[in-house]
Amino acid sequence: MQVQPLSARFGAEVRDLDLSRDFDDEAFGAIHRLFVESKLLCFKNQNLSAAAQLAFSSRFGPLEVHVLSQYNHPEHPEIFRLSNRVVDGKPMGIADGGSYWHSDLAFQERPAKATILNALEIPPEGGDTLFADMEAAYEALSDEWKARLDGLRAVHRYRRKADAAQSTRVEMTEAQKQQTPDVDHPLIRTNPDSGRKAIFAHPGMTAEVIGQSPQDSREILEFLFAHTVQPQFRYDFRWSPGDVVMWDNRSTMHSATTRDLPAGQYRTLYRTTVRGERPV
Repeated sequence: MQVQPLSARFGAEVRDLDLSRDFDDEAFGAIHRLFVESKLLCFKNQNLSAAAQLAFSSRFGPLEVHVLSQYNHPEHPEIFRLSNRVVDGKPMGIADGGSYWHSDLAFQERPAKATILNALEIPPEGGDTLFADMEAAYEALSDEWKARLDGLRAVHRYRRKADAAQSTRVEMTEAQKQQTPDVDHPLIRTNPDSGRKAIFAHPGMTAEVIGQSPQDSREILEFLFAHTVQPQFRYDFRWSPGDVVMWDNRSTMHSATTRDLPAGQYRTLYRTTVRGERPV
Protein backbone atom coordinates (compact mmCIF):
# COMPACT_ATOMS: atom_id res chain seq x y z
CA MET A 1 0.00 0.00 0.00
CA GLN A 2 1.09 3.56 -0.69
CA VAL A 3 0.61 6.09 2.13
CA GLN A 4 0.91 9.86 2.03
CA PRO A 5 -0.29 12.59 4.43
CA LEU A 6 -3.73 14.06 3.95
CA SER A 7 -2.57 17.28 5.58
CA ALA A 8 0.36 18.74 7.48
CA ARG A 9 -1.58 18.20 10.70
CA PHE A 10 -3.08 14.69 10.70
CA GLY A 11 -4.65 12.07 8.45
CA ALA A 12 -3.28 9.81 5.73
CA GLU A 13 -4.33 8.79 2.22
CA VAL A 14 -3.91 5.12 1.34
CA ARG A 15 -3.72 3.84 -2.25
CA ASP A 16 -3.22 0.45 -3.86
CA LEU A 17 -5.02 -1.43 -1.10
CA ASP A 18 -8.19 -3.41 -1.74
CA LEU A 19 -10.28 -3.40 1.45
CA SER A 20 -12.41 -6.28 0.19
CA ARG A 21 -9.51 -8.74 0.51
CA ASP A 22 -9.09 -11.07 3.48
CA PHE A 23 -6.20 -9.53 5.45
CA ASP A 24 -3.98 -11.77 7.53
CA ASP A 25 -3.12 -10.66 11.06
CA GLU A 26 0.15 -9.00 10.03
CA ALA A 27 -1.45 -6.95 7.24
CA PHE A 28 -4.38 -5.95 9.41
CA GLY A 29 -2.02 -4.99 12.23
CA ALA A 30 -0.27 -2.54 9.90
CA ILE A 31 -3.61 -0.97 8.97
CA HIS A 32 -4.64 -0.70 12.62
CA ARG A 33 -1.35 0.97 13.59
CA LEU A 34 -1.73 3.47 10.77
CA PHE A 35 -5.30 4.17 11.90
CA VAL A 36 -4.22 4.88 15.50
CA GLU A 37 -1.25 7.03 14.50
CA SER A 38 -2.96 9.02 11.73
CA LYS A 39 -6.43 9.24 13.39
CA LEU A 40 -8.02 9.71 9.95
CA LEU A 41 -7.57 7.47 6.90
CA CYS A 42 -8.86 7.73 3.34
CA PHE A 43 -8.66 4.56 1.27
CA LYS A 44 -8.88 5.59 -2.37
CA ASN A 45 -10.54 3.85 -5.33
CA GLN A 46 -12.55 1.26 -3.43
CA ASN A 47 -15.61 -0.65 -4.59
CA LEU A 48 -16.90 -2.18 -1.38
CA SER A 49 -20.09 -4.20 -1.25
CA ALA A 50 -22.17 -4.03 1.93
CA ALA A 51 -20.89 -7.46 2.95
CA ALA A 52 -17.26 -6.47 2.34
CA GLN A 53 -17.69 -3.28 4.35
CA LEU A 54 -19.07 -5.28 7.27
CA ALA A 55 -16.23 -7.78 7.05
CA PHE A 56 -13.53 -5.08 7.06
CA SER A 57 -15.19 -2.99 9.78
CA SER A 58 -15.72 -5.94 12.13
CA ARG A 59 -11.96 -6.60 12.20
CA PHE A 60 -11.71 -3.51 14.44
CA GLY A 61 -14.32 -4.72 16.93
CA PRO A 62 -18.07 -5.29 17.46
CA LEU A 63 -20.33 -3.19 15.24
CA GLU A 64 -23.13 -1.00 16.54
CA VAL A 65 -26.73 -0.83 15.28
CA HIS A 66 -27.85 2.81 15.20
CA VAL A 67 -30.82 3.85 17.30
CA LEU A 68 -32.42 5.55 14.27
CA SER A 69 -33.33 2.15 12.87
CA GLN A 70 -35.48 3.61 10.07
CA TYR A 71 -32.23 4.51 8.27
CA ASN A 72 -30.44 1.20 8.77
CA HIS A 73 -29.82 -1.06 5.79
CA PRO A 74 -32.79 -3.46 5.50
CA GLU A 75 -30.54 -6.51 5.10
CA HIS A 76 -27.55 -5.36 7.15
CA PRO A 77 -28.74 -3.33 10.17
CA GLU A 78 -25.14 -2.58 11.20
CA ILE A 79 -24.98 -0.30 8.16
CA PHE A 80 -26.45 3.17 8.74
CA ARG A 81 -27.38 4.92 5.51
CA LEU A 82 -26.57 8.60 4.97
CA SER A 83 -28.36 9.86 1.89
CA ASN A 84 -30.55 12.66 0.57
CA ARG A 85 -32.17 10.39 -2.01
CA VAL A 86 -35.85 9.51 -1.80
CA VAL A 87 -36.93 6.12 -3.19
CA ASP A 88 -40.61 5.27 -3.68
CA GLY A 89 -41.54 8.27 -1.56
CA LYS A 90 -39.32 7.25 1.38
CA PRO A 91 -35.91 8.63 2.38
CA MET A 92 -33.15 6.18 1.49
CA GLY A 93 -31.17 7.41 4.50
CA ILE A 94 -30.81 10.33 6.87
CA ALA A 95 -30.21 13.44 4.76
CA ASP A 96 -28.43 15.67 7.28
CA GLY A 97 -26.87 13.17 9.68
CA GLY A 98 -24.02 14.49 11.78
CA SER A 99 -24.26 18.06 10.54
CA TYR A 100 -22.77 19.44 13.76
CA TRP A 101 -19.51 18.90 15.66
CA HIS A 102 -19.55 15.58 17.50
CA SER A 103 -17.83 12.26 18.16
CA ASP A 104 -19.90 9.26 17.11
CA LEU A 105 -21.95 7.64 19.85
CA ALA A 106 -20.57 9.95 22.55
CA PHE A 107 -24.11 9.78 23.97
CA GLN A 108 -23.53 6.10 24.88
CA GLU A 109 -21.63 4.61 27.81
CA ARG A 110 -19.23 3.06 25.31
CA PRO A 111 -18.72 5.63 22.53
CA ALA A 112 -17.47 4.61 19.11
CA LYS A 113 -13.89 3.56 18.53
CA ALA A 114 -13.93 3.85 14.76
CA THR A 115 -16.33 4.99 12.07
CA ILE A 116 -16.04 3.75 8.49
CA LEU A 117 -17.84 5.66 5.71
CA ASN A 118 -18.14 4.11 2.27
CA ALA A 119 -18.84 6.64 -0.49
CA LEU A 120 -21.37 5.22 -2.94
CA GLU A 121 -22.46 8.53 -4.46
CA ILE A 122 -20.69 11.90 -4.20
CA PRO A 123 -21.89 15.22 -5.68
CA PRO A 124 -19.48 17.32 -7.75
CA GLU A 125 -19.56 19.98 -5.05
CA GLY A 126 -20.60 20.25 -1.41
CA GLY A 127 -20.97 17.59 1.26
CA ASP A 128 -17.46 17.83 2.73
CA THR A 129 -16.70 16.37 6.16
CA LEU A 130 -14.79 18.53 8.65
CA PHE A 131 -12.41 17.01 11.20
CA ALA A 132 -10.67 18.31 14.32
CA ASP A 133 -7.65 16.72 16.00
CA MET A 134 -8.61 16.59 19.67
CA GLU A 135 -5.21 15.28 20.76
CA ALA A 136 -3.43 18.27 19.24
CA ALA A 137 -6.03 20.54 20.80
CA TYR A 138 -5.29 19.03 24.22
CA GLU A 139 -1.53 19.34 23.77
CA ALA A 140 -1.96 23.04 22.93
CA LEU A 141 -3.78 23.81 26.19
CA SER A 142 -1.97 25.88 28.78
CA ASP A 143 -0.80 24.14 31.95
CA GLU A 144 -3.48 26.08 33.83
CA TRP A 145 -6.27 24.74 31.62
CA LYS A 146 -4.90 21.20 31.77
CA ALA A 147 -4.93 21.40 35.57
CA ARG A 148 -8.43 22.87 35.63
CA LEU A 149 -9.86 20.14 33.38
CA ASP A 150 -8.09 17.24 35.09
CA GLY A 151 -10.66 14.87 36.62
CA LEU A 152 -13.74 16.77 35.38
CA ARG A 153 -16.63 14.88 33.85
CA ALA A 154 -19.40 16.15 31.59
CA VAL A 155 -22.90 15.08 30.62
CA HIS A 156 -23.32 13.95 27.01
CA ARG A 157 -26.79 14.11 25.53
CA TYR A 158 -28.01 12.86 22.17
CA ARG A 159 -29.29 15.83 20.15
CA ARG A 160 -28.67 18.11 23.11
CA LYS A 161 -30.23 21.08 21.31
CA ALA A 162 -33.30 21.15 19.10
CA ASP A 163 -32.06 24.10 17.05
CA ALA A 164 -30.97 23.72 13.45
CA ALA A 165 -27.30 24.24 14.22
CA GLN A 166 -26.95 21.38 16.70
CA SER A 167 -29.38 18.71 15.63
CA THR A 168 -30.71 16.73 12.71
CA ARG A 169 -34.22 17.25 11.39
CA VAL A 170 -35.37 13.69 12.02
CA GLU A 171 -38.14 12.98 14.51
CA MET A 172 -37.41 10.28 17.08
CA THR A 173 -40.02 7.91 18.45
CA GLU A 174 -40.56 7.70 22.18
CA ALA A 175 -38.94 4.25 22.17
CA GLN A 176 -35.85 5.69 20.49
CA LYS A 177 -35.67 8.51 23.01
CA GLN A 178 -35.78 5.94 25.81
CA GLN A 179 -32.67 4.30 24.33
CA THR A 180 -30.63 7.51 24.63
CA PRO A 181 -30.46 8.52 28.31
CA ASP A 182 -27.82 11.02 29.42
CA VAL A 183 -24.35 9.63 30.12
CA ASP A 184 -21.22 11.22 31.55
CA HIS A 185 -17.63 10.96 30.36
CA PRO A 186 -14.31 12.56 31.36
CA LEU A 187 -13.58 15.86 29.61
CA ILE A 188 -10.06 14.57 28.99
CA ARG A 189 -9.78 10.94 27.90
CA THR A 190 -6.85 8.69 27.13
CA ASN A 191 -6.77 6.62 23.96
CA PRO A 192 -5.87 3.10 25.16
CA ASP A 193 -4.22 2.25 21.82
CA SER A 194 -1.85 5.22 21.80
CA GLY A 195 -1.70 6.38 25.43
CA ARG A 196 -2.31 9.95 24.25
CA LYS A 197 -4.79 12.32 25.87
CA ALA A 198 -7.52 14.13 23.97
CA ILE A 199 -10.29 16.61 24.71
CA PHE A 200 -13.66 14.85 24.76
CA ALA A 201 -16.14 17.73 24.51
CA HIS A 202 -18.33 18.33 21.45
CA PRO A 203 -20.75 21.18 20.72
CA GLY A 204 -23.42 18.80 19.45
CA MET A 205 -23.53 16.50 22.47
CA THR A 206 -21.68 17.80 25.55
CA ALA A 207 -24.30 19.52 27.69
CA GLU A 208 -22.80 20.45 31.08
CA VAL A 209 -19.82 19.90 33.34
CA ILE A 210 -20.65 17.90 36.45
CA GLY A 211 -20.00 19.55 39.82
CA GLN A 212 -19.57 23.05 38.36
CA SER A 213 -21.85 26.04 38.70
CA PRO A 214 -23.90 26.82 35.56
CA GLN A 215 -21.65 29.82 34.90
CA ASP A 216 -18.41 27.83 35.29
CA SER A 217 -19.80 24.98 33.20
CA ARG A 218 -20.67 27.36 30.37
CA GLU A 219 -17.25 29.03 30.61
CA ILE A 220 -15.42 25.70 30.36
CA LEU A 221 -17.49 24.31 27.49
CA GLU A 222 -17.57 27.53 25.49
CA PHE A 223 -13.78 27.76 25.79
CA LEU A 224 -13.31 24.14 24.67
CA PHE A 225 -15.78 24.40 21.81
CA ALA A 226 -13.99 27.46 20.42
CA HIS A 227 -10.50 26.13 21.14
CA THR A 228 -10.89 22.76 19.40
CA VAL A 229 -12.10 24.07 16.02
CA GLN A 230 -9.24 26.52 15.45
CA PRO A 231 -7.63 26.18 12.00
CA GLN A 232 -4.43 24.60 13.33
CA PHE A 233 -6.43 21.59 14.55
CA ARG A 234 -8.68 21.24 11.50
CA TYR A 235 -8.74 19.29 8.29
CA ASP A 236 -11.66 19.66 5.88
CA PHE A 237 -12.05 16.53 3.77
CA ARG A 238 -13.38 16.66 0.21
CA TRP A 239 -14.95 13.39 -0.91
CA SER A 240 -14.39 11.58 -4.20
CA PRO A 241 -16.36 8.59 -5.53
CA GLY A 242 -14.85 5.33 -4.29
CA ASP A 243 -13.45 6.81 -1.07
CA VAL A 244 -13.67 4.78 2.11
CA VAL A 245 -12.85 7.02 5.08
CA MET A 246 -12.36 5.94 8.66
CA TRP A 247 -11.46 7.89 11.77
CA ASP A 248 -10.71 7.43 15.45
CA ASN A 249 -13.58 8.93 17.46
CA ARG A 250 -11.46 8.82 20.61
CA SER A 251 -8.98 11.31 19.15
CA THR A 252 -11.03 13.42 16.74
CA MET A 253 -14.42 15.02 16.26
CA HIS A 254 -16.15 15.78 12.98
CA SER A 255 -19.04 17.56 11.31
CA ALA A 256 -20.83 16.85 8.05
CA THR A 257 -21.82 19.70 5.72
CA THR A 258 -24.89 18.25 4.06
CA ARG A 259 -27.50 20.97 4.41
CA ASP A 260 -26.43 23.13 1.49
CA LEU A 261 -26.18 20.59 -1.30
CA PRO A 262 -27.36 22.12 -4.58
CA ALA A 263 -30.74 20.91 -5.82
CA GLY A 264 -30.52 17.72 -7.83
CA GLN A 265 -27.17 16.65 -6.37
CA TYR A 266 -27.03 13.53 -4.26
CA ARG A 267 -24.75 12.13 -1.60
CA THR A 268 -25.04 8.52 -0.41
CA LEU A 269 -22.68 6.85 2.05
CA TYR A 270 -22.86 3.63 4.05
CA ARG A 271 -21.64 3.95 7.64
CA THR A 272 -20.40 1.27 10.01
CA THR A 273 -19.45 2.10 13.58
CA VAL A 274 -17.13 0.08 15.81
CA ARG A 275 -17.98 -0.02 19.51
CA GLY A 276 -15.30 1.40 21.77
CA GLU A 277 -14.40 1.17 25.41
CA ARG A 278 -15.62 3.29 28.32
CA PRO A 279 -13.57 6.50 28.29
CA VAL A 280 -10.93 6.94 30.98
